[in-house]
Amino acid sequence: MTTPVPAAPGTAAEPVADPKASVPVTTGRSPGRLMWLRFRRDRTGVASAVVVAFFLLVAICAPLISWVYGKDPYTQYGQERPGLLNEFGYPILPNGGISPEFWFGLEPGLGRDVFMLLVYGIRTSLLIAGAATVLTTLIGVVVGITAGYAGGRTDYLVGRVIDILLSFPSTLFFIAFMPVVESVFVSAQEETPTWLRAASLITVLTMFGWATIARLLRGQVLSLREREFVEAARVSGASPARIVFKELLPNLWTPIIIQATLLLPLFVTTEAGLSFLGVGIVEPTPDWGRMIQRGAEVYRDDITFLIFPGVAMVIFVLAFNLLGDSVRDALDPKTRR
Repeated sequence: MTTPVPAAPGTAAEPVADPKASVPVTTGRSPGRLMWLRFRRDRTGVASAVVVAFFLLVAICAPLISWVYGKDPYTQYGQERPGLLNEFGYPILPNGGISPEFWFGLEPGLGRDVFMLLVYGIRTSLLIAGAATVLTTLIGVVVGITAGYAGGRTDYLVGRVIDILLSFPSTLFFIAFMPVVESVFVSAQEETPTWLRAASLITVLTMFGWATIARLLRGQVLSLREREFVEAARVSGASPARIVFKELLPNLWTPIIIQATLLLPLFVTTEAGLSFLGVGIVEPTPDWGRMIQRGAEVYRDDITFLIFPGVAMVIFVLAFNLLGDSVRDALDPKTRR
């Protein structure tokens, strides 16, 4: 916009620019919105998020899928209905018994529906891994911030405990720990209930998982507690709790979210590995690890049964790891190469 200036006699009037019109209009964006914009530009991250959301939706809607599909993961269809399995217990139809009735075929031996085993196996793995991730993150955050802020003997003792846990063979511990739990809580004549095995898995995963995130946050807090804004809060008379929750914790959300995102797929594979070794979830609860174990036994005669759980686990873990990398780059652009 311009305004005319009175011209001297005999000269033409020249427009003068309005100073208000030259000021650009800017819109402020919150850190969360900037993170979301960076994440949306990452096609790999968006595709991984879609895959992860699909697996989560399948796990949540497993009972509904079972009702619509008309089958469940416990009925032994091959044993109840003749003509589905041969005399050796393998599906008669090719490709593991895949048909319009059994989308992913039948399990060798028992004859259960493979599709429903996969769906409920997702549910089992995600429930255990999700609970362990939440507990691990909470304990790691509390211990890491406490050790870094308190310093001194507290920091030294916590550091030694972390060193011991990180050097301890967690898989061997669980293999030796599970028989002890069964002998204490379950009589020799009874089978170990599924909830006890799930609770034992969550306990061991949490026990050996919090050390990594605690060590990371301890280092972050050690550098943050000497910053000017923390010193200003301390001089102003703020309590340690206020300094932790108002000054330190808001600056730690990025590593906390990143570590939690990377922990869940790690726990999924760990739980499947323990079930594969026979010390995790047992029959009749569906589980990916035990499906892979069974598939490794029958792959010479029915490779299809091994392919489905193996491919599903690879896709889920890969997608979640890629999602974690994308979230890390979106939260902290400096880490991008």
